[in-house]
Amino acid sequence: MRRYDRLREIQRMDPERDYWEMYRLIAAYEFPWDFARALELALFRTYAVPSIGALLFRTGQFTERPQKRYDDTALLLDAVVEHGFASERGRTAIRRINGMHRSYDISDGEMRYVLATFVVMPKRWLDVYGWRRLTPHELRACTAYYRQLGRRMGIPEIPESFAEFELCLDDYEAGHFGWDEGGRAVADATLSLMTSWYPGPLAPGLRAATISLLDTPLRDAFRFPAPSPALRAAVGGALKLRGRAVRLLPPRRAPHFGRQNPEIKGYPHGYRLAELGTFPVPGVGGCPVPHVSRAATPPQPPVTPGS
Repeated sequence: MRRYDRLREIQRMDPERDYWEMYRLIAAYEFPWDFARALELALFRTYAVPSIGALLFRTGQFTERPQKRYDDTALLLDAVVEHGFASERGRTAIRRINGMHRSYDISDGEMRYVLATFVVMPKRWLDVYGWRRLTPHELRACTAYYRQLGRRMGIPEIPESFAEFELCLDDYEAGHFGWDEGGRAVADATLSLMTSWYPGPLAPGLRAATISLLDTPLRDAFRFPAPSPALRAAVGGALKLRGRAVRLLPPRRAPHFGRQNPEIKGYPHGYRLAELGTFPVPGVGGCPVPHVSRAATPPQPPVTPGS
Protein backbone atom coordinates (compact mmCIF):
# COMPACT_ATOMS: atom_id res chain seq x y z
CA MET A 1 0.00 0.00 0.00
CA ARG A 2 1.32 3.43 -0.96
CA ARG A 3 1.05 6.59 1.12
CA TYR A 4 -2.00 8.08 -0.61
CA ASP A 5 -3.88 4.87 -1.44
CA ARG A 6 -6.24 5.25 1.51
CA LEU A 7 -7.05 8.81 0.50
CA ARG A 8 -7.98 7.50 -2.92
CA GLU A 9 -10.22 4.93 -1.21
CA ILE A 10 -11.87 7.71 0.80
CA GLN A 11 -12.37 9.81 -2.31
CA ARG A 12 -14.37 7.02 -3.93
CA MET A 13 -16.90 6.99 -1.07
CA ASP A 14 -20.06 9.09 -0.68
CA PRO A 15 -19.77 11.53 2.27
CA GLU A 16 -23.54 11.81 2.63
CA ARG A 17 -24.01 8.05 2.84
CA ASP A 18 -20.64 6.67 3.99
CA TYR A 19 -19.72 9.37 6.49
CA TRP A 20 -19.10 6.96 9.37
CA GLU A 21 -16.84 4.68 7.33
CA MET A 22 -15.00 7.71 5.95
CA TYR A 23 -14.57 9.33 9.36
CA ARG A 24 -13.30 6.03 10.77
CA LEU A 25 -10.64 5.82 8.05
CA ILE A 26 -9.65 9.46 8.56
CA ALA A 27 -9.48 9.37 12.35
CA ALA A 28 -8.15 5.85 12.96
CA TYR A 29 -5.87 5.33 9.95
CA GLU A 30 -4.82 8.65 8.47
CA PHE A 31 -4.55 10.97 11.51
CA PRO A 32 -5.01 9.15 14.86
CA TRP A 33 -2.35 11.15 16.73
CA ASP A 34 -3.38 14.48 15.20
CA PHE A 35 -7.07 13.94 15.90
CA ALA A 36 -6.31 13.08 19.53
CA ARG A 37 -4.33 16.29 20.01
CA ALA A 38 -6.82 18.44 18.11
CA LEU A 39 -9.80 17.13 20.10
CA GLU A 40 -7.93 17.66 23.37
CA LEU A 41 -7.50 21.31 22.43
CA ALA A 42 -11.11 21.44 21.20
CA LEU A 43 -12.40 20.48 24.65
CA PHE A 44 -9.87 22.83 26.25
CA ARG A 45 -11.46 25.74 24.35
CA THR A 46 -14.83 25.09 25.96
CA TYR A 47 -13.44 25.91 29.42
CA ALA A 48 -12.98 29.52 28.28
CA VAL A 49 -16.77 29.96 28.05
CA PRO A 50 -17.58 31.04 31.64
CA SER A 51 -20.90 29.19 31.84
CA ILE A 52 -19.23 25.93 30.71
CA GLY A 53 -16.03 26.36 32.70
CA ALA A 54 -17.91 27.22 35.89
CA LEU A 55 -20.22 24.20 35.51
CA LEU A 56 -17.32 21.83 34.94
CA PHE A 57 -15.59 23.24 38.00
CA ARG A 58 -18.69 22.77 40.17
CA THR A 59 -18.95 19.10 39.23
CA GLY A 60 -15.45 18.55 40.59
CA GLN A 61 -14.80 15.92 37.93
CA PHE A 62 -12.14 17.88 36.05
CA THR A 63 -10.27 19.08 39.13
CA GLU A 64 -10.59 16.10 41.50
CA ARG A 65 -10.45 13.18 39.02
CA PRO A 66 -9.13 14.62 35.76
CA GLN A 67 -7.68 11.32 34.51
CA LYS A 68 -11.01 9.52 34.88
CA ARG A 69 -12.87 12.38 33.20
CA TYR A 70 -10.36 12.40 30.33
CA ASP A 71 -10.55 8.62 29.94
CA ASP A 72 -14.35 8.49 30.05
CA THR A 73 -14.78 11.25 27.48
CA ALA A 74 -12.28 9.68 25.09
CA LEU A 75 -13.67 6.16 25.47
CA LEU A 76 -17.30 7.16 24.96
CA LEU A 77 -16.58 9.20 21.85
CA ASP A 78 -14.20 6.52 20.58
CA ALA A 79 -16.84 3.78 20.83
CA VAL A 80 -18.93 5.52 18.18
CA VAL A 81 -15.92 6.00 15.90
CA GLU A 82 -14.91 2.35 16.19
CA HIS A 83 -18.30 0.63 16.09
CA GLY A 84 -20.70 3.06 14.43
CA PHE A 85 -23.95 4.76 15.34
CA ALA A 86 -26.09 1.68 14.74
CA SER A 87 -23.98 -0.69 16.83
CA GLU A 88 -24.88 -1.67 20.38
CA ARG A 89 -21.67 -0.14 21.68
CA GLY A 90 -22.25 3.07 19.77
CA ARG A 91 -25.82 3.37 21.06
CA THR A 92 -24.69 2.62 24.62
CA ALA A 93 -22.02 5.33 24.44
CA ILE A 94 -24.47 7.94 23.17
CA ARG A 95 -27.04 7.02 25.84
CA ARG A 96 -24.34 7.49 28.47
CA ILE A 97 -23.30 10.87 27.02
CA ASN A 98 -26.92 12.03 26.94
CA GLY A 99 -27.53 10.77 30.46
CA MET A 100 -24.69 12.87 31.81
CA HIS A 101 -25.78 15.99 29.94
CA ARG A 102 -29.36 15.69 31.16
CA SER A 103 -28.10 15.99 34.74
CA TYR A 104 -27.16 19.63 34.20
CA ASP A 105 -28.69 22.83 32.85
CA ILE A 106 -26.83 23.10 29.54
CA SER A 107 -28.17 25.44 26.87
CA ASP A 108 -28.67 24.48 23.23
CA GLY A 109 -26.14 27.13 22.24
CA GLU A 110 -23.50 25.62 24.50
CA MET A 111 -24.15 22.16 23.06
CA ARG A 112 -23.91 23.45 19.48
CA TYR A 113 -20.67 25.24 20.31
CA VAL A 114 -19.04 22.13 21.80
CA LEU A 115 -20.12 20.13 18.74
CA ALA A 116 -18.62 22.82 16.50
CA THR A 117 -15.24 22.50 18.22
CA PHE A 118 -15.17 18.80 17.28
CA VAL A 119 -15.85 19.64 13.63
CA VAL A 120 -13.59 22.65 13.21
CA MET A 121 -10.50 22.12 15.36
CA PRO A 122 -9.13 18.93 13.69
CA LYS A 123 -9.22 20.69 10.32
CA ARG A 124 -7.45 23.76 11.71
CA TRP A 125 -4.82 21.59 13.41
CA LEU A 126 -4.12 19.60 10.23
CA ASP A 127 -3.90 22.77 8.15
CA VAL A 128 -0.85 23.76 10.19
CA TYR A 129 0.68 20.56 11.61
CA GLY A 130 -0.69 17.60 9.66
CA TRP A 131 1.19 15.46 7.16
CA ARG A 132 -1.51 16.53 4.71
CA ARG A 133 -4.68 18.60 4.81
CA LEU A 134 -8.21 17.28 4.73
CA THR A 135 -9.84 17.44 1.31
CA PRO A 136 -13.24 19.12 0.82
CA HIS A 137 -14.62 15.61 0.28
CA GLU A 138 -13.33 14.52 3.68
CA LEU A 139 -14.63 17.69 5.34
CA ARG A 140 -18.10 16.87 4.07
CA ALA A 141 -17.87 13.44 5.68
CA CYS A 142 -16.57 14.82 8.99
CA THR A 143 -19.38 17.36 9.02
CA ALA A 144 -22.01 14.70 8.26
CA TYR A 145 -20.57 12.46 11.00
CA TYR A 146 -20.90 15.14 13.67
CA ARG A 147 -24.30 16.25 12.40
CA GLN A 148 -25.45 12.67 13.02
CA LEU A 149 -23.87 12.69 16.48
CA GLY A 150 -25.55 16.02 17.23
CA ARG A 151 -28.95 14.71 16.14
CA ARG A 152 -28.59 11.69 18.40
CA MET A 153 -27.72 14.04 21.25
CA GLY A 154 -30.89 16.04 20.61
CA ILE A 155 -29.09 19.27 19.65
CA PRO A 156 -31.41 21.58 17.66
CA GLU A 157 -30.48 23.83 14.73
CA ILE A 158 -27.28 21.99 13.87
CA PRO A 159 -25.18 23.75 11.20
CA GLU A 160 -25.45 22.07 7.82
CA SER A 161 -21.96 22.62 6.38
CA PHE A 162 -18.40 22.95 7.59
CA ALA A 163 -18.48 26.67 6.79
CA GLU A 164 -21.57 27.07 8.98
CA PHE A 165 -19.91 25.13 11.81
CA GLU A 166 -16.86 27.37 11.53
CA LEU A 167 -19.00 30.51 11.64
CA CYS A 168 -20.91 29.11 14.62
CA LEU A 169 -17.67 28.49 16.51
CA ASP A 170 -16.06 31.84 15.73
CA ASP A 171 -19.19 33.87 16.50
CA TYR A 172 -19.82 32.02 19.76
CA GLU A 173 -16.27 32.48 20.97
CA ALA A 174 -16.26 36.17 20.05
CA GLY A 175 -19.38 36.69 22.13
CA HIS A 176 -18.73 34.35 25.04
CA PHE A 177 -15.02 33.88 25.76
CA GLY A 178 -14.12 35.45 29.08
CA TRP A 179 -12.53 35.06 32.48
CA ASP A 180 -13.97 32.71 35.07
CA GLU A 181 -12.10 31.46 38.11
CA GLY A 182 -13.64 28.00 37.81
CA GLY A 183 -12.81 27.76 34.11
CA ARG A 184 -9.20 28.68 34.84
CA ALA A 185 -9.05 26.02 37.57
CA VAL A 186 -10.32 23.40 35.12
CA ALA A 187 -7.76 24.54 32.54
CA ASP A 188 -4.94 24.32 35.09
CA ALA A 189 -6.08 20.84 36.18
CA THR A 190 -6.16 19.70 32.55
CA LEU A 191 -2.68 21.04 31.90
CA SER A 192 -1.41 19.28 35.03
CA LEU A 193 -2.97 16.04 33.81
CA MET A 194 -1.35 16.34 30.38
CA THR A 195 2.09 17.03 31.83
CA SER A 196 1.70 14.12 34.30
CA TRP A 197 1.94 11.69 31.39
CA TYR A 198 5.63 12.51 31.02
CA PRO A 199 8.67 12.50 33.36
CA GLY A 200 8.28 15.07 36.15
CA PRO A 201 11.22 17.34 35.23
CA LEU A 202 9.61 18.00 31.84
CA ALA A 203 6.35 19.31 33.34
CA PRO A 204 7.12 23.09 33.40
CA GLY A 205 8.39 23.04 29.84
CA LEU A 206 5.47 20.96 28.58
CA ARG A 207 2.97 23.29 30.25
CA ALA A 208 4.59 26.31 28.60
CA ALA A 209 4.73 24.50 25.26
CA THR A 210 1.03 23.61 25.42
CA ILE A 211 0.06 27.20 26.29
CA SER A 212 2.12 28.37 23.31
CA LEU A 213 -0.26 26.44 21.03
CA LEU A 214 -3.27 28.44 22.23
CA ASP A 215 -4.45 31.38 20.15
CA THR A 216 -4.52 34.84 21.71
CA PRO A 217 -8.30 35.06 22.50
CA LEU A 218 -8.23 31.67 24.22
CA ARG A 219 -5.05 32.45 26.13
CA ASP A 220 -6.39 35.85 27.20
CA ALA A 221 -9.63 34.31 28.49
CA PHE A 222 -7.60 32.18 30.90
CA ARG A 223 -5.18 35.04 31.66
CA PHE A 224 -2.23 32.88 30.71
CA PRO A 225 0.98 34.83 30.07
CA ALA A 226 1.93 35.30 26.43
CA PRO A 227 4.63 32.83 25.36
CA SER A 228 7.85 34.11 23.90
CA PRO A 229 8.09 34.22 20.09
CA ALA A 230 11.05 31.84 20.33
CA LEU A 231 9.00 29.23 22.22
CA ARG A 232 6.07 29.50 19.81
CA ALA A 233 8.44 29.09 16.87
CA ALA A 234 10.19 26.10 18.45
CA VAL A 235 6.99 24.25 19.37
CA GLY A 236 5.29 24.99 16.06
CA GLY A 237 8.41 24.07 14.14
CA ALA A 238 8.74 20.74 15.94
CA LEU A 239 5.12 19.82 15.18
CA LYS A 240 5.48 20.80 11.53
CA LEU A 241 8.67 18.73 11.30
CA ARG A 242 6.79 15.77 12.73
CA GLY A 243 4.13 16.18 10.06
CA ARG A 244 6.75 16.14 7.30
CA ALA A 245 8.32 13.02 8.81
CA VAL A 246 4.96 11.19 9.00
CA ARG A 247 4.38 11.96 5.33
CA LEU A 248 7.45 9.84 4.51
CA LEU A 249 6.27 6.84 6.55
CA PRO A 250 4.32 3.93 5.05
CA PRO A 251 0.56 4.13 5.61
CA ARG A 252 -0.93 2.59 8.74
CA ARG A 253 -2.20 -0.92 8.02
CA ALA A 254 -4.24 -1.37 11.21
CA PRO A 255 -6.53 1.19 12.86
CA HIS A 256 -5.49 3.01 16.01
CA PHE A 257 -8.49 3.91 18.15
CA GLY A 258 -8.69 6.25 21.11
CA ARG A 259 -8.90 3.38 23.60
CA GLN A 260 -5.36 2.41 22.50
CA ASN A 261 -3.82 5.78 23.34
CA PRO A 262 -1.22 5.59 26.12
CA GLU A 263 -2.89 8.60 27.78
CA ILE A 264 -5.86 6.36 28.72
CA LYS A 265 -4.68 5.06 32.09
CA GLY A 266 -7.71 4.55 34.33
CA TYR A 267 -8.97 1.12 33.23
CA PRO A 268 -6.09 -1.39 33.13
CA HIS A 269 -8.53 -4.28 33.74
CA GLY A 270 -11.22 -3.19 31.29
CA TYR A 271 -14.41 -1.16 31.45
CA ARG A 272 -18.11 -1.18 30.60
CA LEU A 273 -19.33 1.68 28.46
CA ALA A 274 -22.60 1.86 30.41
CA GLU A 275 -20.66 2.54 33.62
CA LEU A 276 -18.38 5.30 32.35
CA GLY A 277 -18.86 8.94 33.32
CA THR A 278 -20.85 10.42 36.17
CA PHE A 279 -24.27 9.50 37.55
CA PRO A 280 -26.68 11.95 39.19
CA VAL A 281 -27.46 11.90 42.89
CA PRO A 282 -30.69 13.68 43.93
CA GLY A 283 -29.85 17.16 45.13
CA VAL A 284 -26.16 16.75 44.33
CA GLY A 285 -25.66 16.51 40.56
CA GLY A 286 -22.76 14.47 39.22
CA CYS A 287 -21.97 11.47 41.38
CA PRO A 288 -18.62 11.91 43.14
CA VAL A 289 -18.16 8.15 43.56
CA PRO A 290 -16.37 6.23 40.78
CA HIS A 291 -18.47 3.35 39.45
CA VAL A 292 -16.35 0.21 39.19
CA SER A 293 -17.51 -2.77 37.15
CA ARG A 294 -17.76 -6.14 38.89
CA ALA A 295 -17.19 -7.93 35.61
CA ALA A 296 -15.25 -5.54 33.47
CA THR A 297 -14.82 -6.18 29.79
CA PRO A 298 -11.13 -6.95 29.16
CA PRO A 299 -9.38 -4.30 27.08
CA GLN A 300 -8.78 -5.15 23.45
CA PRO A 301 -5.15 -5.66 22.40
CA PRO A 302 -3.22 -2.52 21.46
CA VAL A 303 -1.85 -1.86 18.01
CA THR A 304 1.67 -3.27 17.85
CA PRO A 305 4.51 -1.17 16.46
CA GLY A 306 4.73 -1.43 12.73
CA SER A 307 1.26 -2.89 12.31
